[in-house]
Amino acid sequence: MRIRLPLEDRSVLKELRAGDEVYIDGIVVTMRDLGHRRALEMIRRGEPLPIDLRNGGIFHAGPIALREDGSWRIVSIGPTTSARMDVYVYDLVKELGIAVIMGKGGMGPNAVRACRDFGCVYLELIGGTASLITRSVKRVLAVHWLDLGIPEAMWVLEVEGLGPCIVSIDCRGNDIHREVLERARRRAERVVEELLREGLAPTRS
Repeated sequence: MRIRLPLEDRSVLKELRAGDEVYIDGIVVTMRDLGHRRALEMIRRGEPLPIDLRNGGIFHAGPIALREDGSWRIVSIGPTTSARMDVYVYDLVKELGIAVIMGKGGMGPNAVRACRDFGCVYLELIGGTASLITRSVKRVLAVHWLDLGIPEAMWVLEVEGLGPCIVSIDCRGNDIHREVLERARRRAERVVEELLREGLAPTRS
């Protein structure tokens, strides 16, 4: 499925299931640790963010960017580990109306709760695919908070065919990482029980 951000109709997210493949067109905004922290500080002070993120998408990424002839060019961009942002994500989605979160690896219980309570989704990109992701960036529309440094700044990017993304957490709170771990735990328990029956494992005390 292809999704254009910002969304005109959030109901499209209800069609997505954990494990689905998605490509993103439109506008995405990069945010890392310091950006999340600053955004929440501004919200608490009642200050508007430099861009309206309602029904939009944030991308956990820290690009390498180059200033050329008065404009910016993204040299390389790839997802950063999203678990670090779990502490911020619930309040950020609640306050800003974010529809799509993108990053690398699994997220934690706050992201699951945010997706379930506010009808957003977390999309996972594959680490090590920066060259592929960079080709999807068509242009830099704006950059904010450069005082945080280029990787931590808020980059507003126009993208086309950003992906493939996997729906890691859907708007019902289904989490593929949690499901895989649960299946692995159940399988490990079955293996241990079989080994115990066959006398190939030490008995439990």
